[in-house]
Amino acid sequence: MCGIAGYIGPKVIGQDTINKTLEVMKNRGPDHQKAVRLSEGSRQIHLLHARLSIIDLDSRANQPFERRGVWLVFNGEIYNYREVRRELEGLGVVFHTSSDTEVLLEAYLRWGQDCVHRFEGMWAFAIYDTRSKTLFLSRDRFAEKPLYIFEGDGGIYFGSEVKFLATLSAHRFSVNEQQLFRYLVNGYRSLYKAKDTYFKEIKELSFASSMEIIDGKIRRQWRYWDPVVREKQMSMDEAVEGFRHHLLESMRIRLRSDVPISFCLSGGVDSASLVSIAVKKFKADIHTFSIIDDDERYDERKNIQATIDDVGCKHTLIHISTENSLERLKKLVKYHDAPVATITYLVHSFLTQEASKNGYKVIFAGHAGDEMLTGYYDDFILHLYEMKNRPGYAECRAGWEKHILPNVRNPYLRDPDLYVKDPLFRGHIYLDAQQFSGFLKTPFHEDFYETQYSDSLLHNRMLNELFHEGVRLILHEDDLNSMMYSMENRCPFLDSNLFSFAHSIPVEHLIKDGYAKWVLRESVKGILNDQVRLDRQKKGFNAGVQSLFDFTDPELREYLLDPKAAIFNIVDRTKIDGLLQAGKFTDSYNKFVFNFINARIFLELYE
Repeated sequence: MCGIAGYIGPKVIGQDTINKTLEVMKNRGPDHQKAVRLSEGSRQIHLLHARLSIIDLDSRANQPFERRGVWLVFNGEIYNYREVRRELEGLGVVFHTSSDTEVLLEAYLRWGQDCVHRFEGMWAFAIYDTRSKTLFLSRDRFAEKPLYIFEGDGGIYFGSEVKFLATLSAHRFSVNEQQLFRYLVNGYRSLYKAKDTYFKEIKELSFASSMEIIDGKIRRQWRYWDPVVREKQMSMDEAVEGFRHHLLESMRIRLRSDVPISFCLSGGVDSASLVSIAVKKFKADIHTFSIIDDDERYDERKNIQATIDDVGCKHTLIHISTENSLERLKKLVKYHDAPVATITYLVHSFLTQEASKNGYKVIFAGHAGDEMLTGYYDDFILHLYEMKNRPGYAECRAGWEKHILPNVRNPYLRDPDLYVKDPLFRGHIYLDAQQFSGFLKTPFHEDFYETQYSDSLLHNRMLNELFHEGVRLILHEDDLNSMMYSMENRCPFLDSNLFSFAHSIPVEHLIKDGYAKWVLRESVKGILNDQVRLDRQKKGFNAGVQSLFDFTDPELREYLLDPKAAIFNIVDRTKIDGLLQAGKFTDSYNKFVFNFINARIFLELYE
């Protein structure tokens, strides 16, 4: 896990600027920083790297890394590097390190740009090939690792963070108000619907994509992998056994590390399954970190403690409070170069900070379990829609009515026939958007839309959550929160083989007797403790905004309502004042208030 940056074009970047950029990159790579400059006629190529040493801690694996006139800067992990290395050794390749970095570069030297098909992992890398005069950029299948692009100074800049591009290019980027409006009105799920970022000049290389740059110009950009849903006939036992096999294999290769590892542990089945597998199946020595919130809507301490007691691992419980939350959020917004997407990631920052304090460089998370096998309340009624004319529908509906309906707060999702009446209904996703638009001085509206991956409403919804909505933002926030404290984040559910198998399971197996993720629950039977495994209630890794901000505090109110603040060029101050005086907020207004605070901080920093 590292930070990368670079430029290709006619400009010669001065050493002072290079040094400043490397200094800015240190959070992502405190163990080593270096840059190289290659000149080929009027073309200049600058490659910068900051290393967080995880695999092969020796300096021989430092980057920029070169073999036979080909240079690499790489952020991420190739988890199956040992298997790829054995294949290359069988073809006569001799290795000089035990790193995945060398495996990546040798794979490119053998298979060219198709090398990415061999990799299981997370990555954003740049390879400059002096033989073909080509810069090759690539990003992993699920967009776990970031890669930003800025076209300027007659060439192309790239980097892991926006601040790297700003420092290296010496450009000040313009705030993209359209993206800010999306955030305030439609919320975090809208942010990857368009190809915008919070700055007009900055773009991201998309997930599962590569880019080829020649003479400082983008020659082509392509998707090298597409998520596909192919349901196959299989029994429930076959679904459970297949999922268990792929999940254990994903964990096996992701536990590879030359430094100690830690885990995020919530009360949910996803993270608890990973912790239990690591300890019980692979005898891993781990340390778990958990957030404790006194708000009963988000209090998961009973389930957390059940897993800790069961596996007997080292653990740290972190209690959140309102103390210094505003200053913490200001630091996060500045580091993210963006508003923090959800309150979850203000809470998450306590966790990564504590893990880093305890000396850890690697932390695991249970992201994407819901998008693999169902997990959200709308998944249940999408499942009812899919099961409507199939055997077992009556049992599915009875399970939903008995076990799920009592916990559903969203009014739309309390109707079991919602999608039977209207398969295209998605009004719950941008919940209360019209009301939030009313807080803006210029009303904003953008219709919700989905990318089509499958004719199955349920599978298609899960894939949109994964690639364009929830998980996409989660990965972005997780990466930045982790790197702020020089930590690598790993997500075992984001494995391409596990993904392909999960989206081949017939929908009738996904939910049973009011249990989402039934296949996962059965696959970890005898591994995960039953208190967590058989708990239906979904709380989520979250917190209430008033668990972190005391809106009766005069200093906080004075800051938020400062009439000179740039936010009030676009937001009605009187309406915000009225909202803050109202007291407790509903779930959707919780999110809006948090987003307002972030937008206020962001514009103070960048407008």
